[in-house]
Amino acid sequence: MSTYKRATLDEERLVETLDEEGDPHGIQVNFHGSGGRRSCWVGRTRLEKGLLVLAGALGLSLLLCVSILLLQYRTRPCLTESCISVTSAILNSMDQTADPCEDFFRYACGGWIKTNPLPDGHSRWGTFNKLWEHNQAVMKHLLENSTASTQSEAERKAQRYYQSCMNETRIEELKAEPLMDLIRKLGGWNVTGPWEESSFNQTLLSLAAYHLSPFFSLYVSADSKNSSSNIIQLDQLGLGLPSRDFYLNKTQNEKLAMLLGGQDEAAVRQQMQQVLDFETALANITTPQEKRRDEEAIYHKVTARDLKGLAPVVDWLPLLNAVFYPVEINESEPVVVYAKEYLEQVSRLILTTDKCLLHNYMIWNLVRKTCLFLDQRFQDAEEKFMETMYGTRKTCLPRWKFCISDTDNNLGFALGAMFVEATFAEDIKAQAEEMITEIKAAFEESLATLQWMDEETRRAAKEKAEAIYDMIGYPKFILDPKELDKVFADYNAVPDLYFENVMQFFNFSARVAADQLRKPPNRDHLLFLVQEGAALPSPRMSVAELDCLPVGDPVALSTPVSSAKALNFGGIGVVVGHELTHAFDDQGREYDKDGNLRSWWKNSSVEAFKHQTECMVAQYGNYTLNDEAINGRHTLGENIADNGGLKAAYLAYQNWVEKNGEETTLPTLGLTSHQLFFVGFAQVWCSVRTPESSHEGLITDPHSPSRFRVIGTVSNSRAFSEHFRCPVGSPMNPRQKCEVW
Repeated sequence: MSTYKRATLDEERLVETLDEEGDPHGIQVNFHGSGGRRSCWVGRTRLEKGLLVLAGALGLSLLLCVSILLLQYRTRPCLTESCISVTSAILNSMDQTADPCEDFFRYACGGWIKTNPLPDGHSRWGTFNKLWEHNQAVMKHLLENSTASTQSEAERKAQRYYQSCMNETRIEELKAEPLMDLIRKLGGWNVTGPWEESSFNQTLLSLAAYHLSPFFSLYVSADSKNSSSNIIQLDQLGLGLPSRDFYLNKTQNEKLAMLLGGQDEAAVRQQMQQVLDFETALANITTPQEKRRDEEAIYHKVTARDLKGLAPVVDWLPLLNAVFYPVEINESEPVVVYAKEYLEQVSRLILTTDKCLLHNYMIWNLVRKTCLFLDQRFQDAEEKFMETMYGTRKTCLPRWKFCISDTDNNLGFALGAMFVEATFAEDIKAQAEEMITEIKAAFEESLATLQWMDEETRRAAKEKAEAIYDMIGYPKFILDPKELDKVFADYNAVPDLYFENVMQFFNFSARVAADQLRKPPNRDHLLFLVQEGAALPSPRMSVAELDCLPVGDPVALSTPVSSAKALNFGGIGVVVGHELTHAFDDQGREYDKDGNLRSWWKNSSVEAFKHQTECMVAQYGNYTLNDEAINGRHTLGENIADNGGLKAAYLAYQNWVEKNGEETTLPTLGLTSHQLFFVGFAQVWCSVRTPESSHEGLITDPHSPSRFRVIGTVSNSRAFSEHFRCPVGSPMNPRQKCEVW
């Protein structure tokens, strides 16, 4: 302790000590300066020495008081209208009777949950849903009011598509005829009428024109081992229902079949039960997603010729040429297979199944994909199905909401152009870009502190982090009418034939996918739609170095108060950090800085990484929701991203504070800006959900339930425990913490 610090603690005793013993720590007080002059301390009387020390102590005390006053001035509450509005929203969402160290989700979101009961027609509701509701209203206005003079042709096509969906009079006139006519063209459906016997491969080929593949998934995407080229990829099918658990006693099959012309209810029930049993058999041979997380292990590159050996029941070459028409496919065409065992098993299942049942199942896939585009009876049947499956309450949602969603699903780039032109502010983009830069720097800074990673792998990881590029808000091509029109040049829509517009779009979509096969991946075409406000990881992580920051993110980047920095870093900042960390999760880490699947880690770091992740698998596997355990291995990638995102965003916020000083606080909350950071993070995930929907999510969703995305992440954060002063051993500050990045 220095002489002057001791003086502030015990001035009188220090004066005596200095007079009797000189420097109490043996430091030479009687020193000479560079000019050889004698120290001004030497020769002073006892009184003079005491007065000098007291003067120094008083000066230091005065300086300390001034510093405290300045700090209080800097951290004074912000009382602007914006600050008060933000404070009110935060306060209304909180439950301040809860102990943040016991249950931080309840503390941050308890008020929100109490005041946000599930709306009719929804099985889940959260901040992102509220954002989508707002954006839907904006898009409705744009589609119904935009003038031709301000639109590209692509935007006018989106408008006509929406108009055809809203033309309920025409839809009710046609009833089920559009789909029944299509079924007749495909040879009929034995469930509802006569069937002109056709071969399995003939029906499979016919459905390819509508981008429909009932037994497996065929698509074009960047080659995981050569990210500069696209390649055909083949995988197991996505289940018609969320999981095998949902195939028992929960189906609207019979109702839909009767609406499509079924006459004998008992016969329809029998045949549809056979379809359901067959689909259950398909579900039982699919590999669970948690067993498919090792990308290297499931990647198999073969030729089109080799597919015959994996699944001989399929005529592969004609099918590939139908799916990817007009691109010509020959036997030497490379194909990446991600489900070899599944293909072998599905081929055996098809060979041993009655051909009439196979046809019924394939037509059922068409029915399920298209029935929502028919009259209100089919909408009602879907509502009943949703009630049973997800626990939603029956409601009559406005038709326009359905039509907005469908237009967005199919012509999202065109609708996105309209949305951006009407809502996007460049200053928000600049703020977002600055924040991403700060979070990337913080992530790289954090890399340097990891104890489990060797130096060679660390350097390569840093290179990968540096190579990550940002796409903020929207792809630039959508604001160029000529470029946007090129994308939709081969598609047209008419205002009064909705079902036909949908089927034409399916056909158009299949041709667009085929066209990508002979072209390099286009990274300018973002993997999300700007108006949807959600970041989506890329398929197969082949472009893992992609940060998605949509226009409509729920966190207010534009809040005009300085204290919003804590909220922005805690909200959108964590989302950015989450997406960045995905490039280093248990799947993303297998891809190098160029997005290629290859081994670039030293074995020691691979083993250390797996050891670190096992902690997280166990941690989340111990959480239960409605007495059901979370699958810690299935959710591992998202949990790694959540934890890494929070850590990187908080470090970035700390760095910002060091450069800019502490922010003004928000009034009445009683929270420091650092505490506000964590509250901002948690409130992004405030949500409610039906028990049925929660069950479905536990089985199918790679994300942990919202509650555990919050408490699981903050309980691993030392900064959180420090700022909320959580005792060691409390629920939010366990003795063992899991950390990967």
